Amino acid sequence: MSTVEFTILGSGSSAGSPAIGCDCPTCTSSDARNRRTRCSAYVRAGDAHLLIDTGPDLRPQALREGFTRVDAVLYTHPHADHLNGIDDLRAFCYVRQGPIALFGNDFTMDNIESRFDYALSPPSPTWDKPVLLTHRVDGPFSFMGVAVHPIPLAHGGWPCLGWRIGNVAWLTDVSDIPPASVDLLAGVDTLFLDCLRERPYKSHLSVEESFMWAARIGARRTVLIHMTHGLEYHALSARCPAGVEVGYDGLKVLGSL
Repeated sequence: MSTVEFTILGSGSSAGSPAIGCDCPTCTSSDARNRRTRCSAYVRAGDAHLLIDTGPDLRPQALREGFTRVDAVLYTHPHADHLNGIDDLRAFCYVRQGPIALFGNDFTMDNIESRFDYALSPPSPTWDKPVLLTHRVDGPFSFMGVAVHPIPLAHGGWPCLGWRIGNVAWLTDVSDIPPASVDLLAGVDTLFLDCLRERPYKSHLSVEESFMWAARIGARRTVLIHMTHGLEYHALSARCPAGVEVGYDGLKVLGSL
Protein backbone atom coordinates (compact mmCIF):
# COMPACT_ATOMS: atom_id res chain seq x y z
CA MET A 1 0.00 0.00 0.00
CA SER A 2 1.34 3.44 -0.94
CA THR A 3 1.82 5.93 1.87
CA VAL A 4 1.26 9.64 2.26
CA GLU A 5 3.21 11.77 4.75
CA PHE A 6 1.98 15.12 6.01
CA THR A 7 4.44 17.43 7.77
CA ILE A 8 3.04 20.44 9.61
CA LEU A 9 5.21 23.30 8.39
CA GLY A 10 3.24 25.81 10.44
CA SER A 11 0.54 25.35 13.08
CA GLY A 12 0.01 29.03 13.88
CA SER A 13 -2.45 31.72 12.91
CA SER A 14 -1.73 34.90 10.96
CA ALA A 15 0.32 36.51 13.76
CA GLY A 16 2.39 33.44 14.56
CA SER A 17 3.68 32.60 18.04
CA PRO A 18 5.41 34.20 19.82
CA ALA A 19 3.39 37.25 18.87
CA ILE A 20 5.32 40.50 18.69
CA GLY A 21 5.15 42.44 21.96
CA CYS A 22 3.43 39.67 23.95
CA ASP A 23 4.57 38.06 27.21
CA CYS A 24 1.76 35.52 27.65
CA PRO A 25 2.56 31.91 28.70
CA THR A 26 2.61 30.69 25.10
CA CYS A 27 4.84 33.47 23.82
CA THR A 28 7.35 33.13 26.67
CA SER A 29 7.35 29.32 26.70
CA SER A 30 10.61 27.44 26.17
CA ASP A 31 8.73 24.48 24.68
CA ALA A 32 9.26 24.37 20.91
CA ARG A 33 5.68 23.17 20.47
CA ASN A 34 4.51 26.67 21.43
CA ARG A 35 6.55 28.26 18.63
CA ARG A 36 4.17 28.39 15.69
CA THR A 37 4.87 29.66 12.20
CA ARG A 38 2.07 30.43 9.76
CA CYS A 39 -0.15 27.50 8.87
CA SER A 40 0.86 25.21 5.99
CA ALA A 41 1.87 21.63 5.23
CA TYR A 42 4.32 19.62 3.13
CA VAL A 43 2.95 16.41 1.66
CA ARG A 44 4.80 13.46 0.13
CA ALA A 45 2.31 11.24 -1.68
CA GLY A 46 3.56 8.53 -4.02
CA ASP A 47 6.06 10.30 -6.26
CA ALA A 48 4.52 13.75 -5.70
CA HIS A 49 5.92 16.42 -3.36
CA LEU A 50 3.21 18.97 -2.55
CA LEU A 51 2.71 22.10 -0.50
CA ILE A 52 -0.56 23.14 1.04
CA ASP A 53 -0.36 26.95 0.85
CA THR A 54 2.66 29.25 0.68
CA GLY A 55 2.68 31.36 3.81
CA PRO A 56 5.17 34.13 4.58
CA ASP A 57 7.32 31.66 6.57
CA LEU A 58 7.85 29.27 3.63
CA ARG A 59 11.61 29.80 3.27
CA PRO A 60 12.55 29.16 6.93
CA GLN A 61 10.07 26.28 7.06
CA ALA A 62 11.74 24.63 4.05
CA LEU A 63 15.19 25.12 5.55
CA ARG A 64 14.03 23.73 8.90
CA GLU A 65 12.52 20.60 7.32
CA GLY A 66 15.22 20.21 4.69
CA PHE A 67 13.05 19.84 1.60
CA THR A 68 14.12 21.17 -1.79
CA ARG A 69 11.44 19.79 -4.09
CA VAL A 70 7.93 21.11 -4.76
CA ASP A 71 5.90 19.72 -7.65
CA ALA A 72 2.63 21.54 -6.92
CA VAL A 73 0.84 23.76 -4.42
CA LEU A 74 -2.68 23.10 -3.19
CA TYR A 75 -4.18 26.43 -2.12
CA THR A 76 -6.88 26.78 0.49
CA HIS A 77 -7.63 30.50 0.01
CA PRO A 78 -5.82 33.79 -0.72
CA HIS A 79 -5.39 35.39 2.70
CA ALA A 80 -1.87 36.77 3.16
CA ASP A 81 -0.82 34.22 5.79
CA HIS A 82 -1.54 31.40 3.31
CA LEU A 83 -0.42 32.99 0.04
CA ASN A 84 2.16 35.74 0.41
CA GLY A 85 5.18 33.45 0.47
CA ILE A 86 4.47 32.56 -3.15
CA ASP A 87 7.62 34.35 -4.38
CA ASP A 88 9.75 31.85 -2.46
CA LEU A 89 8.62 29.22 -4.98
CA ARG A 90 11.23 30.66 -7.33
CA ALA A 91 13.94 28.72 -5.47
CA PHE A 92 12.11 25.46 -6.06
CA CYS A 93 11.54 26.34 -9.73
CA TYR A 94 15.28 26.98 -10.03
CA VAL A 95 16.14 23.65 -8.42
CA ARG A 96 13.78 21.72 -10.71
CA GLN A 97 14.44 23.93 -13.76
CA GLY A 98 10.75 23.75 -14.44
CA PRO A 99 7.38 25.26 -13.50
CA ILE A 100 5.27 24.45 -10.45
CA ALA A 101 1.55 23.71 -10.76
CA LEU A 102 -0.92 25.59 -8.57
CA PHE A 103 -4.36 24.20 -7.77
CA GLY A 104 -7.28 26.02 -6.18
CA ASN A 105 -10.81 27.28 -6.67
CA ASP A 106 -11.75 30.14 -9.01
CA PHE A 107 -11.73 32.64 -6.11
CA THR A 108 -8.11 31.88 -5.21
CA MET A 109 -6.80 31.53 -8.75
CA ASP A 110 -8.36 34.89 -9.71
CA ASN A 111 -6.51 36.48 -6.79
CA ILE A 112 -3.18 34.90 -7.71
CA GLU A 113 -3.49 35.81 -11.39
CA SER A 114 -4.30 39.42 -10.47
CA ARG A 115 -1.70 39.98 -7.74
CA PHE A 116 1.18 37.78 -8.91
CA ASP A 117 0.88 37.93 -12.69
CA TYR A 118 4.69 38.30 -12.99
CA ALA A 119 5.04 34.71 -11.78
CA LEU A 120 2.88 33.32 -14.59
CA SER A 121 5.29 34.15 -17.43
CA PRO A 122 7.77 31.82 -19.17
CA PRO A 123 11.11 31.39 -17.38
CA SER A 124 14.04 33.71 -17.89
CA PRO A 125 17.48 32.21 -18.53
CA THR A 126 18.38 32.76 -14.85
CA TRP A 127 15.08 31.54 -13.34
CA ASP A 128 14.98 34.71 -11.23
CA LYS A 129 11.18 34.61 -10.84
CA PRO A 130 8.72 31.86 -9.95
CA VAL A 131 7.30 30.07 -13.00
CA LEU A 132 3.82 28.96 -12.04
CA LEU A 133 0.91 27.32 -13.85
CA THR A 134 -2.58 27.90 -12.41
CA HIS A 135 -5.23 25.18 -12.47
CA ARG A 136 -8.84 25.79 -11.40
CA VAL A 137 -10.49 22.80 -9.75
CA ASP A 138 -13.98 22.09 -8.51
CA GLY A 139 -13.75 18.35 -7.96
CA PRO A 140 -11.32 15.45 -7.58
CA PHE A 141 -8.33 15.23 -9.91
CA SER A 142 -5.15 13.22 -10.36
CA PHE A 143 -1.67 14.69 -10.12
CA MET A 144 1.39 12.55 -10.79
CA GLY A 145 -0.77 9.49 -10.25
CA VAL A 146 -2.10 10.69 -6.88
CA ALA A 147 -5.83 11.23 -6.34
CA VAL A 148 -6.46 14.67 -4.79
CA HIS A 149 -9.84 15.69 -3.39
CA PRO A 150 -10.68 19.36 -2.75
CA ILE A 151 -13.13 19.81 0.14
CA PRO A 152 -15.33 22.96 -0.15
CA LEU A 153 -15.51 24.88 3.13
CA ALA A 154 -16.88 28.18 4.41
CA HIS A 155 -14.31 30.62 5.82
CA GLY A 156 -16.64 33.37 6.96
CA GLY A 157 -17.89 34.82 3.67
CA TRP A 158 -15.04 33.32 1.63
CA PRO A 159 -15.09 30.00 -0.23
CA CYS A 160 -12.14 28.02 1.10
CA LEU A 161 -10.86 24.55 0.21
CA GLY A 162 -9.68 21.79 2.44
CA TRP A 163 -7.66 18.97 0.89
CA ARG A 164 -7.92 15.21 1.22
CA ILE A 165 -5.18 12.86 -0.01
CA GLY A 166 -5.76 9.22 0.76
CA ASN A 167 -7.05 8.85 4.29
CA VAL A 168 -5.64 12.19 5.53
CA ALA A 169 -7.45 15.55 5.30
CA TRP A 170 -6.30 19.13 5.99
CA LEU A 171 -9.00 21.63 6.97
CA THR A 172 -7.64 25.04 7.91
CA ASP A 173 -9.46 28.39 8.02
CA VAL A 174 -12.98 27.06 8.32
CA SER A 175 -16.09 28.34 10.07
CA ASP A 176 -18.54 25.78 8.67
CA ILE A 177 -18.40 22.48 6.81
CA PRO A 178 -21.27 21.92 4.36
CA PRO A 179 -23.06 18.55 4.58
CA ALA A 180 -21.74 17.48 1.17
CA SER A 181 -18.18 18.13 2.36
CA VAL A 182 -18.76 16.09 5.52
CA ASP A 183 -19.65 13.23 3.19
CA LEU A 184 -16.35 13.73 1.32
CA LEU A 185 -14.52 13.18 4.62
CA ALA A 186 -16.02 9.75 5.24
CA GLY A 187 -13.34 7.22 6.14
CA VAL A 188 -10.66 9.80 6.95
CA ASP A 189 -8.19 8.35 9.45
CA THR A 190 -6.29 11.55 10.31
CA LEU A 191 -7.89 14.99 10.25
CA PHE A 192 -5.95 18.25 10.61
CA LEU A 193 -8.51 20.76 11.87
CA ASP A 194 -8.70 24.52 12.37
CA CYS A 195 -8.80 25.63 16.03
CA LEU A 196 -8.20 29.37 16.20
CA ARG A 197 -8.89 30.43 19.77
CA GLU A 198 -11.03 30.00 22.87
CA ARG A 199 -13.81 32.42 21.99
CA PRO A 200 -15.97 32.01 18.86
CA TYR A 201 -14.83 33.93 15.79
CA LYS A 202 -16.75 34.67 12.61
CA SER A 203 -14.43 32.91 10.18
CA HIS A 204 -12.72 30.17 12.23
CA LEU A 205 -13.54 27.37 14.63
CA SER A 206 -13.18 27.93 18.35
CA VAL A 207 -11.85 25.21 20.65
CA GLU A 208 -15.28 23.81 21.49
CA GLU A 209 -16.39 24.00 17.85
CA SER A 210 -13.27 22.09 16.82
CA PHE A 211 -14.04 19.40 19.38
CA MET A 212 -17.61 19.21 18.06
CA TRP A 213 -16.53 18.83 14.43
CA ALA A 214 -13.87 16.28 15.37
CA ALA A 215 -16.56 14.14 16.99
CA ARG A 216 -18.93 14.59 14.06
CA ILE A 217 -16.36 13.68 11.39
CA GLY A 218 -15.11 10.79 13.48
CA ALA A 219 -11.49 10.45 12.34
CA ARG A 220 -9.38 8.13 14.44
CA ARG A 221 -6.95 11.00 15.00
CA THR A 222 -7.68 14.75 14.88
CA VAL A 223 -4.75 17.17 15.02
CA LEU A 224 -5.51 20.82 15.84
CA ILE A 225 -3.87 23.52 13.69
CA HIS A 226 -4.04 27.28 12.97
CA MET A 227 -3.90 28.32 16.63
CA THR A 228 -3.31 31.75 18.10
CA HIS A 229 -0.91 32.33 20.98
CA GLY A 230 -3.96 32.33 23.26
CA LEU A 231 -3.84 28.53 23.17
CA GLU A 232 -0.87 27.16 25.12
CA TYR A 233 0.19 23.66 24.05
CA HIS A 234 0.05 21.87 27.41
CA ALA A 235 -3.07 23.63 28.67
CA LEU A 236 -4.98 22.82 25.49
CA SER A 237 -3.64 19.25 25.38
CA ALA A 238 -5.06 18.64 28.86
CA ARG A 239 -8.55 19.54 27.59
CA CYS A 240 -8.54 17.50 24.40
CA PRO A 241 -10.97 14.58 24.23
CA ALA A 242 -9.78 11.11 23.24
CA GLY A 243 -8.53 11.06 19.67
CA VAL A 244 -7.82 14.79 19.55
CA GLU A 245 -4.34 16.29 19.97
CA VAL A 246 -2.61 19.64 19.61
CA GLY A 247 -0.48 19.95 16.49
CA TYR A 248 2.91 21.62 16.36
CA ASP A 249 5.46 22.71 13.77
CA GLY A 250 7.41 19.76 12.43
CA LEU A 251 4.91 17.06 13.40
CA LYS A 252 4.83 14.27 10.78
CA VAL A 253 1.84 12.02 10.21
CA LEU A 254 1.72 8.94 7.98
CA GLY A 255 -1.39 7.81 6.13
CA SER A 256 -2.26 5.64 3.17
CA LEU A 257 -3.33 6.42 -0.40
